[in-house]
Amino acid sequence: MQSTAIDEHDEADVPTDDAANAERARLRAQILRKDKWVRRLPLLPAMIFTVIVTQVAFIFSLYYSFTEWKIVPPSPRTWIGLENYTNLFDNQFFQDAVWVSVVMTVASVVLSLVFGLLIALLLDRHFFGRGFLRTLVITPFLIMPVVAGLIWKNQMFSSEFGVINWLLDTVGLERIEFVSRYPLWSIVVVLVWQWTPFMMLIILAGLTSQPSDVLEAARVDGASNRSIFFQITLPHLRPYLELGILLGSIYLIQVFDHVDVITGGGPDSTNVPYFVFQRSIGGGWNFGEASAYSIVVVIASIIIATFGLRVVSGLLEGEDPA
Repeated sequence: MQSTAIDEHDEADVPTDDAANAERARLRAQILRKDKWVRRLPLLPAMIFTVIVTQVAFIFSLYYSFTEWKIVPPSPRTWIGLENYTNLFDNQFFQDAVWVSVVMTVASVVLSLVFGLLIALLLDRHFFGRGFLRTLVITPFLIMPVVAGLIWKNQMFSSEFGVINWLLDTVGLERIEFVSRYPLWSIVVVLVWQWTPFMMLIILAGLTSQPSDVLEAARVDGASNRSIFFQITLPHLRPYLELGILLGSIYLIQVFDHVDVITGGGPDSTNVPYFVFQRSIGGGWNFGEASAYSIVVVIASIIIATFGLRVVSGLLEGEDPA
C-alpha cells in the first residue's frame, strides 16, 4: 500500500515538473529575444541610414515615372499615370537597348567565368612565383573602367597604332577597325578582360577551401582527374560559381563607362543604362520617361538574376556529362 502511494505521488509530480520546464524554456526564450534586440539596437541607426539612402531615390524615381517632366524646355511635372510604361513597349530604341544589355551581360559573365575557372585551376598548383603571378593576373580588375576603355580603344583596337592591328600587319593581314565594325563585341572584350580576375579570385577561394583528403582518397580509389573535377571539384565550387554569376550580372548589366568611352553609344552598342542617360541628361531631358525605363530595368534585373541562378543551380546539380 505504501509503495502504491509513493508511485501515485511520483506520477502526480510529473505534470508539475513538465510545467516548470516549460516555464523555464519560455523565460529563456524571452531573455534570448531581448538579448537579440539589445545587440541589434546599436545597428539601428546604420540600418535606418541605409534604407533612406537606398530606397528614397527609388521611391522618387517611381513617382517621377508616372509624370511628364521635361526640363528642356522647362515644364512643370504633370501626372500622366501609366503612359510612360505603355509607350515603353512601343519604343524600338528601348527594345534594341534591352537586347544589347542582355547580350553584353550574358556574354561577359559566361566568358569571364570560363576564363576565370581555367586560370584558377592553373594557379591552384604549387610553383615558383605563384604569388607574383596572381598579383599580375588581378591587375586588370584594379584599373578604373574609364582608363580600361581608353587603353583598349586607343592602344589595342586603334586601326592606326593599335597593338592588335600591328600584329595583323606583321602576319600580312588587313587592318580592322574593331570599334566601328564590332562595337558590341569590342566592349565585351574589355569587360571580360577586367572581370576574369574577379571570377578567378572567387573560384580560387573555392579551390583552396576544398578538403585535400577527399581528393587524395579519390585518387587512391583510381578516379581520373576528369572524374574528380566533375564529381568532386565542380559540385564543391557550385556556391562560388553562383556568387560570381550573381555579382557579375548585377554589375555588368549596369555598365556605362565602357560604352561611353569606347563607342559613345550607337545602334549596336547602346545598352539600357546608356539609353536612360540619353533620354535624361544626354539630350532627351525627359526625366519622367527615363525614370520609367529605370524602374522596369530594376525589376527585370531582379527577375533575370533569380531565374539565372536557378538555371545554373539545376545545371550544376546534374551528373558528370561523361
